[in-house]
Amino acid sequence: MRKVYDTADAALDGLLFDGMTVMAGGFGLCGIPENLIAALHRAGTSGLTVISNNCGVDGFGLGLLLDARRIKKMLSSYVGENKEFERQYLDGELELEFNPQGTLAERIRAGGAGIPGFYTRTGVGTVIAEGKEHKDFDGRTHIMETGLTADLSIIKAWKADTEGNLTFRKTARNFNPMMATAGQVTVAEVEELVEPGELDADHIHTPGIFVQRIILGTHEKRIEQRTTRTRESARDMAGAATGEEV
Repeated sequence: MRKVYDTADAALDGLLFDGMTVMAGGFGLCGIPENLIAALHRAGTSGLTVISNNCGVDGFGLGLLLDARRIKKMLSSYVGENKEFERQYLDGELELEFNPQGTLAERIRAGGAGIPGFYTRTGVGTVIAEGKEHKDFDGRTHIMETGLTADLSIIKAWKADTEGNLTFRKTARNFNPMMATAGQVTVAEVEELVEPGELDADHIHTPGIFVQRIILGTHEKRIEQRTTRTRESARDMAGAATGEEV
């Protein structure tokens, strides 16, 4: 089966429908499938439920879909740097299901593994536990969380071969591998594409059986928050470190 597509729009063709659930990899702006998100925005699909750690930033990443009012509900662990996300939630325009970050990751992993639910101590005694089943193990109360799946997972990897085997680089690994397993269909965008056999088998993080479509993308890799200091302050710090005037 041919897995490599020429463009992000072509890779999403036939997969999208209003009201669908989409998982989108990344943490902040690290490891986000920015080309596939832009293609989803161009497609005009609406009423989306999006499962992602956060919702990009204003005007970029998932923020594009948020600005266009395409997202009905977010399942996230972090509002992040997106002021429109915050505004829509506080104004009652956006449904939000907050999850502790580890719980969100485990819910996705469980969904991909076919596990319908699991118990955790995280969130016991807080609003997170409201309406959820409670059960004691070894004298400690736990709450039940359910596994998560999606109609579509869009993820980003560093390298792939044409069979869909994926390698992630450093922190861009974040939510991407587990989301690849939890989508009915998984589409991956990658920075490098090689032939089968060129990836070290020991360095493959996601086997190609989980990936149905692939694109070779170009990436801005924006910085979510850029903090700089003046040349003068840098000299002052160097002087303080050495005890000398600079």
